[in-house]
Amino acid sequence: MSSDGDNDDFVYDDEYEYDDGFDQDEEADEIDSTSEPDVYDALSPAIEEAPQKKPYDVTWKVKTLQEIIDMQNKEIKKIQSVLEVPPSSAAVLLRHYAWNSEKLQEQFWNDPATALQEAGLSPPSSPTTSTQPLPSGPFECPVCCMDYDAASLEKNTYAMGCGHRFCKDCWTEYLTGKIKAEGESGNIQCMEDGCSRIVREEVIDEMVAADVFKKYHNLLNAAFVADSPNLRWCPHPDCQYIIECNQAPTRMLDQLVPTVECKCGNELCFGCGHPASHRPVLCRVVKMWEKKCADDSETANWLQANTKECGKCNSTIEKNGGCNHMTCKKCKWEFCWVCMGPWSEHGTSWYQCNRFDEKSGVDARDTQAKSRASLDRYLHYFNRWANHEHSAKLDAEFYKKTEKKMEQMQNSGNLSWIEVQFAKQAVDVVIKARITLKWSYCMAFYLKRNNMTELFEDNQRDLERAVENLGYLLEQNIIDTDSIAKLRSDITNQAAYVQKRHDILMDDTLKGYLERRWEFAIPT
Repeated sequence: MSSDGDNDDFVYDDEYEYDDGFDQDEEADEIDSTSEPDVYDALSPAIEEAPQKKPYDVTWKVKTLQEIIDMQNKEIKKIQSVLEVPPSSAAVLLRHYAWNSEKLQEQFWNDPATALQEAGLSPPSSPTTSTQPLPSGPFECPVCCMDYDAASLEKNTYAMGCGHRFCKDCWTEYLTGKIKAEGESGNIQCMEDGCSRIVREEVIDEMVAADVFKKYHNLLNAAFVADSPNLRWCPHPDCQYIIECNQAPTRMLDQLVPTVECKCGNELCFGCGHPASHRPVLCRVVKMWEKKCADDSETANWLQANTKECGKCNSTIEKNGGCNHMTCKKCKWEFCWVCMGPWSEHGTSWYQCNRFDEKSGVDARDTQAKSRASLDRYLHYFNRWANHEHSAKLDAEFYKKTEKKMEQMQNSGNLSWIEVQFAKQAVDVVIKARITLKWSYCMAFYLKRNNMTELFEDNQRDLERAVENLGYLLEQNIIDTDSIAKLRSDITNQAAYVQKRHDILMDDTLKGYLERRWEFAIPT
């Protein structure tokens, strides 16, 4: 596979068509748009049109391991034919040039001997492995010091084109250790100290056991994916799929958050390999945030505690649901779990639970006061980031309880199982929105204060308020199944509103990267 600049042609285009792997000429042969319609078309099932691609979205393909192997073999055969070298030599050359076939051919035609030597292969004028002359007398292996007479040399010893001869037992032990213990594959060199000659695939096949040779090939496949900027393994456990994406080069990661979805059903970021979507935050901002959270681990441990004290009676309260509307069982005071303020003030025009009061640090004059103000600002955003992560987990656990209520609604209301799925769909919307809100606080921490930041926080506030309302509605009303029709209507409408607010926040933020509207206060 070539990585020879396909990424340089990236264009933001709403009408971009999914790349199906065909060349234009091949595709014309496969699909003739001017041909007569198939007589069986009327009997074929209707195919829903895919949703229109957003300008900040990327296209991708999910590939199997066999498809990756086929990609390598196709490129190896091509180079073998063009350069007239053995298949194993073509593979070594491609790995040395990171599978950039154009660069390889340019270097090879300019100076074949140098290209071969730099890749760890014998130059054209050197003797090949098969024609390497045997010593005329007895031979002592330089590693194990075993003696071999002239009659047993060919059977028990081996030398590559570099001429360094060792016994086959030492070769086997050396190659097995390199593969199993050190995880090396395409860069295994001759045992002779200072020799950079690469051990080719057919030599390893002859010297090692079948299970070791299988691991060797697995390592080669992993290296191929790692060398290609357009390929990435799915990071989720027990998943063997590989994602191919040609629209997320490193230079575009300040304008894109390339979220893709594997066939295993999980999302990931193709840009940084994060095992989940971190939209709407850029990859470099996520890395800085996670490093900062790790550095402040003691603070993080304190913030992630599941208990707080009631602001009225100081009773210890444990959070056991995703909703942030809390009621103290002792004094019945209703408050917000995030800011600990009275819940009655949420929803008013002046209440800004999601915003940090920047004025609190303006008057900090001495070093200690400034440090305290900086810590307070960090805690404000981390508290909300961690809370939404924790609430999303609680909401997921809450759905397990709702399944029983859904069964009750199905039985008491004479409804089908599909008709009571609104509860699951609403919980899915809540969890998705909470993950987006979680990462929105990471972004807000690094944003410079300006008019655009105000707009971002307005969208963030509206989504957060809608999520809390839906979460409260689910937790309170799902218990009562007397009026299923009203319950279904209320939850469905609120879930639709949450989805709308989610799309507004995501659409505006991700488009803002393309328009370069966001300015970050990134420490240098």
